[in-house]
Amino acid sequence: MTGNDFAFLAWTSLFVLSMSEHRTAPRRVGLTYNPEHSGAESMAVELAGEISARGVEAWVSAGGDPAADPARLAASDLMICLGGDGTVLRCAHVATNTDTLILGVNLGRLGFLTELEGNEVRSRLGEILGEGGRIEVRAMIEASVSGTEATFHGLNEVVVGRATLSRAIQLAVDVDGVRIGDYRCDGVIVATATGSTAYALSVGGPILPPESRELVVVPVAPHLAAQHAVVLAGSESVKITLEPRQLAVLSVDGESDFTLREGDSVVVRASPHQARFLRFHPHSDFYLRMAARLGWHRPGGSASPL
Repeated sequence: MTGNDFAFLAWTSLFVLSMSEHRTAPRRVGLTYNPEHSGAESMAVELAGEISARGVEAWVSAGGDPAADPARLAASDLMICLGGDGTVLRCAHVATNTDTLILGVNLGRLGFLTELEGNEVRSRLGEILGEGGRIEVRAMIEASVSGTEATFHGLNEVVVGRATLSRAIQLAVDVDGVRIGDYRCDGVIVATATGSTAYALSVGGPILPPESRELVVVPVAPHLAAQHAVVLAGSESVKITLEPRQLAVLSVDGESDFTLREGDSVVVRASPHQARFLRFHPHSDFYLRMAARLGWHRPGGSASPL
């Protein structure tokens, strides 16, 4: 059996484990919210009161920021995030290296990461506080900068992009030591399956199933080069190097900007951490939601699902 066979079996075992993981009723529930969304704070406070009335400990993050009390979050079995994908992302960052489940409640527009709509969360509190639903485990991504101790973890993507608006950058991209591209471009994205529906999608990248372990590499606006995405096995690493006289910025999930200078390299690989989401809808709901969000259905079309 080859090394690739062993890697495949390891990832397959992890996937099967995540699919079969049993959920127990939460004993402590935290609530976080988008403070810029009207009514989100009052909704969080009211939900916390209703949860406490059912005999489950509940708390609300100060100012809606899950990072305000990371120790309390880590001690919680479930975090309910009221907002949109950004709210869920912030919670996932703070929940890194914990077993805390995340339930996204959509109060925004897209809600690729959310599970319930704001108008249905109260009617489903019994399910939320019970043992039903399923646990969806999603891969995270890690980026480390050469010559430094800087390491970042994200759920969506790592981006090495130009530092100034009007000037492209020259980047070399290697996969497990093999050069796959020298790009003069606006940047290079390395995305997880979760991130495949975010920035990577907007520049023509493929959409991966949510629990896929693979990584997607997509150049952004490459000059005089085809804009092809590459899908990599989750065990492979990507090295992005700045050519001489270049200046760029490393960004993880749209945050954690880190200035890069000529000769710097960023190594991107699958993170040892994972994000765990509470789901009530079937796996196929991902495709239904994706088609609806992206407008793939022709208005007035007569085709019906099989």
